[in-house]
Amino acid sequence: MSRMNGRQPSVKDHTVVAIVEDKPGVLMRVASLFRRRGFNIESLTVGRTEAPGLSRMTIVVDGESAPVEQVEKQLYKLIDVVKVSDLSNEEIVARELALVKVRANNVNRHEILEIATIFRADVVDVATNSLTLQVVGDEDKIEGFVKMCEPYGIRELARTGRMAMVRGPKTTTVQEVEPESIARVHATQGRRVAGVDLPFSSD
Repeated sequence: MSRMNGRQPSVKDHTVVAIVEDKPGVLMRVASLFRRRGFNIESLTVGRTEAPGLSRMTIVVDGESAPVEQVEKQLYKLIDVVKVSDLSNEEIVARELALVKVRANNVNRHEILEIATIFRADVVDVATNSLTLQVVGDEDKIEGFVKMCEPYGIRELARTGRMAMVRGPKTTTVQEVEPESIARVHATQGRRVAGVDLPFSSD
């Protein structure tokens, strides 16, 4: 889910990664929590992690709508949330994927392919009147590619929103969590996720 619509990354944006249990309804509960608190989600991506039973949410939040500390605190109130990491002040690798379907004909097709080569985009589908291109990169690269395609006519555009990892050896995985730090956030009743005993709160 993305609401960035070509916005450039802002220093006021917070990038937060939440490791959650892979269960039905978790995404809805997170979105509902943000809506109730008035937090503006700029983009949200979800996918499986290296650990069975866990999914990773990368959430970009408008910092003007909420302090990042409040975002973390509210996420931890959901029992499906295992770990929350704020990447806003970290050195990160951030990427986005976009699929762009561009109007094409025998006259301009080679020009569009030249643009794709410059941006290292891949052709994933060819039709008589269109080309579908896949491009991966940071948000500046994606935005630049989209702007270059606009004069030819974009028939359809799909973007993932930001995905991010911390540079270097540091990770946001559950295995990095110390049991004592988890216990300070959650309380009382135990559960086990990806081989780690985790307490949680019923609040």
